[in-house]
Amino acid sequence: MKFLVNKDLEHASLLKNLMAGVVFALFFYFILDVVLHAYVIGLDVSTLSTTLFGNPDEFMEPILIDTLLLQVHIDLFMALFSIMIVASIYIRLHNKKVMTKWLVHALFILGLFTPILLMIAYFTNVWFITIWLVTFILGHLLAMWMSLLILKKLLFK
Repeated sequence: MKFLVNKDLEHASLLKNLMAGVVFALFFYFILDVVLHAYVIGLDVSTLSTTLFGNPDEFMEPILIDTLLLQVHIDLFMALFSIMIVASIYIRLHNKKVMTKWLVHALFILGLFTPILLMIAYFTNVWFITIWLVTFILGHLLAMWMSLLILKKLLFK
């Protein structure tokens, strides 16, 4: 909590290392989240449309609504929780940069709309699958990039 009051990390090497460890773990969380989504629902338009809408030619049923709701619920909670941690540390370390506000806003918007767009895609059409895929990948790439910038500032300054 000292970091939230005083931004001086030069005298708190343990706190700096702990924050670096948390951000490092979150970086791998974002990577494994992409792997999980690729396994569970797919990461290309054809696999996603088969998962969401089924394929009568191959006798594949669409995903059950309760399974999708559970996935969206977990995605929303974990995305906002992990984004909040990354964004708060990023704001504290990079508060003098002009782009900080834009990056944090973009990260939260992508993190919030990604699960919502998956639900919209389930109830509408394939066009929203493409939008979901783009927001999912962009959100994770932005979070990983911000995590790397945090680690660079914490470990190599």
